Amino acid sequence: MAEGWGERRLRVLVAGGGIAGQALAFWLSRGGHRVTVVERFPALRAAGAQVDLRGQGIEAVERMGLLDAVRGKLVDEAGVALVDARGRARATIMANTSGRGRQTLTSEYEIMRGDLVRILHDATRDDAEYVFGKSVDGFEQDEDKVVAHFSDGSCGEYDLLVGADGQGSRIRRAILPEGFDPYRRLGIHMAYWFVPRIASDSNIRDTYMVPGGRQIMRRSHNPTETQVYFVLREGSEDASAIHRAPVERQQEFWASRFHDAGWQTERFIEGMRTSPFFYSQEIVQVRADTWSKGRVVLAGDAAHCASPYSGMGISGGLVGAHVLAGEINRRPGDLPTALANYERALRPFVNKIQGQVNPRLLRLAMPMTRRAIDAFQATTALACLLHIPDLAARLSKEDRGGTWQLPENPAPTTTV
Repeated sequence: MAEGWGERRLRVLVAGGGIAGQALAFWLSRGGHRVTVVERFPALRAAGAQVDLRGQGIEAVERMGLLDAVRGKLVDEAGVALVDARGRARATIMANTSGRGRQTLTSEYEIMRGDLVRILHDATRDDAEYVFGKSVDGFEQDEDKVVAHFSDGSCGEYDLLVGADGQGSRIRRAILPEGFDPYRRLGIHMAYWFVPRIASDSNIRDTYMVPGGRQIMRRSHNPTETQVYFVLREGSEDASAIHRAPVERQQEFWASRFHDAGWQTERFIEGMRTSPFFYSQEIVQVRADTWSKGRVVLAGDAAHCASPYSGMGISGGLVGAHVLAGEINRRPGDLPTALANYERALRPFVNKIQGQVNPRLLRLAMPMTRRAIDAFQATTALACLLHIPDLAARLSKEDRGGTWQLPENPAPTTTV
């Protein structure tokens, strides 16, 4: 057994029961610690749209022994097509299934967020305590402990508090300097929801470009449901504020911005009203100078959200949990060193995946005029005809996470 494991049993509170929070609970509980996960939603939040695993994220899942479970829930998405107003494909970029190089726009490991959440929960619920319908509203700490104050008026004493509460993290606001803005805004907004699947909805993701910096995507994840994404390039205050409005107002906003878009817009807006799931967000990156303060540390999107356009958001959360748990498990009696090592080890990886997102290239892919759209589609069609995307993916020497290597397992493999 490596030095540090079993040396001291910590009481760890994880605020947030999403991907990063549950992955952290997986490894910390196997390191012998008493882990409590509090989630503000009344039940497991197993909703959300399609996500993917890439590079080091795949390796992190494999080390957890969960890759077969993930494979059993994969979404059949063969590639991405740029379509015109009649739904005809102008260019199609297929997934790279060669096992070499890097993934294209579609990964080999596409999965619904809810399925991944359930897989992680099944792997952790017997070893960690889960408390739903409760959140951390505040905390205080000293050299020996952190006292968390919960939304139900109760409090608890722990050795470590982990903020895994997403890109809008309350825990992060409490440990960063007042007035510090951690968000790098990309000037892009997105809403997504589910509609009933129809016969023409194939296993190719359709992307339809609309003048005014607008984009509609359609992808189908099971025989009865299709996901719809409206994406908007806009820097107005109204666009940034709408995500905090009631859902009805959000839906009115998106319908008004896209009512004249054509293609299947009428179907999508009609389905929005009855969708079992609807989410609206501003696309941002979280960039913080520090991820910890005393006995409080950030993980996942709360620390380093890379944005959906990185393709590494979920993988980043899994990798970050792997690194943080490893440092804690190896040095449970020296948390300052463990948390400093976590940040030092993970920063290069986070810098790499966040740096992959280039706002100028994103704006290029969301043209404002019909002429620019036609030029973009023609250029992409020619590249596909010459097999350039496929060759570039297969011949690439690294995926989006670069050559950064995942550290050794956070807990002895015999316990996994």
